[in-house]
Amino acid sequence: MKYIFKKLLLAAAALLIVIVSQPSFADNPPDEGMWLPLLLNRLNYVDMQKMGLHLTADELYNINHSSLKDAIVGLSANGGGQGFFCTAEVVSDQGLIFTNHHCGFNAVESHSTVEHDYLTNGFWAMNKSEELPNERMCASFLIRVENETDSIIPFLPDTLKEADRQLKIRSISNRIRKRAEEDGKYDAVVQSFYSGNEFYLFVYKTYRDVRLVGAPPSSIGKFGGDTDNWMWPRHTGDFTIFRIYADSAGNPSKYSKKNVPLKPAYHLPVSLKGIKKNDFAMIWGYPARTSRYLTSYGLEFNLNVQYPALITIYGKNLEVMKERMDVDKAVKIAYAGNYAGIANTWKNYIGQVKMLKRNHVEEKKQEIETAFTAWCSKDAARQKKYGHVLGDLRQAYAALAKVSVPMFYSNAGASGLDIIQTAGRASAIEDAYQKKDKAALTKAIEAFQTTVPSMFKDKDQAIEKKKLAEILKLYFQNVSAAEQPSVFAEITKEFGTDYKAYAENVYSTSIFASAESLNRFLAKPNRKTLEKDPAWKLSKSVGETAAKYMNAMTALRNNVAAGNRMFVAGLREMDPDRKYYPDANSTMRLSYGKVLDYYPADAVHYDYYTTLYGVMQKEDPENEEFIVEKKLKDLYQLKDYGKYGQNGEMMVCFLTTNDITGGNSGSPVINADGQLIGLAFDGNWEAMSGDISFEPDLQRTINVDIRYVLFIIDKFAGATNLINELTLVQ
Repeated sequence: MKYIFKKLLLAAAALLIVIVSQPSFADNPPDEGMWLPLLLNRLNYVDMQKMGLHLTADELYNINHSSLKDAIVGLSANGGGQGFFCTAEVVSDQGLIFTNHHCGFNAVESHSTVEHDYLTNGFWAMNKSEELPNERMCASFLIRVENETDSIIPFLPDTLKEADRQLKIRSISNRIRKRAEEDGKYDAVVQSFYSGNEFYLFVYKTYRDVRLVGAPPSSIGKFGGDTDNWMWPRHTGDFTIFRIYADSAGNPSKYSKKNVPLKPAYHLPVSLKGIKKNDFAMIWGYPARTSRYLTSYGLEFNLNVQYPALITIYGKNLEVMKERMDVDKAVKIAYAGNYAGIANTWKNYIGQVKMLKRNHVEEKKQEIETAFTAWCSKDAARQKKYGHVLGDLRQAYAALAKVSVPMFYSNAGASGLDIIQTAGRASAIEDAYQKKDKAALTKAIEAFQTTVPSMFKDKDQAIEKKKLAEILKLYFQNVSAAEQPSVFAEITKEFGTDYKAYAENVYSTSIFASAESLNRFLAKPNRKTLEKDPAWKLSKSVGETAAKYMNAMTALRNNVAAGNRMFVAGLREMDPDRKYYPDANSTMRLSYGKVLDYYPADAVHYDYYTTLYGVMQKEDPENEEFIVEKKLKDLYQLKDYGKYGQNGEMMVCFLTTNDITGGNSGSPVINADGQLIGLAFDGNWEAMSGDISFEPDLQRTINVDIRYVLFIIDKFAGATNLINELTLVQ
């Protein structure tokens, strides 16, 4: 559940979110569910009290006065409330926020150079003047949530086709959103719940001046690397520190030296008391996507079509990048965030394939569908309304499977290639040439010129050239000739299957291969030069194919969406007394559970916490994933843990039974008294099927102990200025 993903590389996966987003449907285990805070008083509060919560419902969520929800922050690249890549929490009255190391990874990377390698060495601002601005990081606070179902559903007659239904929803939602934003004072978004059966308005206040304050070296913040990713036992100090700034009146403002630290409505006190088995734990944050209502047909699609294609594409990208990153430090810094994000997704899909099968999730889904079919058959009206739904979904997924592989290779594969993206930006120039519009041509060229520096910044041509060859080779091998872009016939005619030679030719002759050649062209543009350019031909051909299959998928996706909506409506009607939680959709949720160990396999037991001793056991000076800093070893040898140790040990990570997913990275783990005890940062390998089916005996959230975070800040980094800001509870 890590990293800000590169949009084009993950376009295909993002497209399928609506398709696959759909709880095992038996009675929920007590710790299953990502719940809307708006409804917790009605649905969850009594259960939370029984599990040990000491706070009142109003102390948790209230829109009229400050409450715990006001300390929860959604992190995004552009604001707007349209989706958060991670969660953070306010921990001081000066706008200080904690999140995960991997959530701040791109920010740290952007400030790093070979001379000042903050990824390797860490970064600590010893005063506010040393804090570093981050142009594209935004921090949003939830102001309120409103149920808008009755403002939308009555205007959606059953006779509407699915595409028209979506247009109508968008039109009504835009009016609701615009009214709620109050001329730019807030960001607002209307979100669909229960596969389009309910709608809620979320209103946010977004701050756009977020500065880097502290980050441990990657040997701590990323200890274990890809090897330990999704694994327990874990020993990762996964945290980064930022600060939110506002104008002098406390309002959101773009970066300015005149801005001051935000005075938040609420900040979390930090517990030094530690944790023990069965302690109550709740997690607040912005989980991205789950698919708990997915049918067996959707699961088969994932396992047989989507995951294999993406595993292949992402795996090849990683292979090419790592080859160069291992021999060039500057390249390693430049590609670190991109590599980590893709690696995380790649390993996630591998884990899902394995654990969906091991945990027999398809059989569980089929049991639900059998019960649903039996329920429908007992009543003629129900049979008429819902009896066709599962058959419709089966047919829709079968049709989807036929177009998905070429879609993945055109979008997640070829469209993500650097030179194809760069050449694609010339489409506005081509349009102007075709229309013989000199004014539009001048405007397109000027716009393109402004983007050239950013397009080539931190790009390694050796990586991009080899990715071009390897991804096109995979495309040729795994997609039928009839489904390939037309340019493949030209490539085959001239180069056969030697895609390395083709890539060499593209990069040696294309105007899009370097900033210098592109700037020369833009200074003296020529239509014939553009039309003959090999990268332009490739980009245009791939783009046309991508558009073709995207359009086909959109139509089929509408069929799946319609079926899902009816299926979920029927399930809720079938069992009206059950508390149904909605799938995650990047809106604020809370989950509650307890600190607990687990048994992952026969004769295997995993304890619920790890210690610094385990870091030393894993040390491997020859493996960059398991390097241990000398100062950390010295502190360990001296047992110099300060007030953060317990019984001569330094706790590092711990497990809870909370229900989370991607987007919850950085979420606060909060005890029964509302105090911060850790930061959620991962799930466990044995429950990689958990986004589709919650596994109560296996599913665990991996958290970094807040005392280890404080120990690193204080004893390792010496940043006592930050410790002094916190409200510490002994």
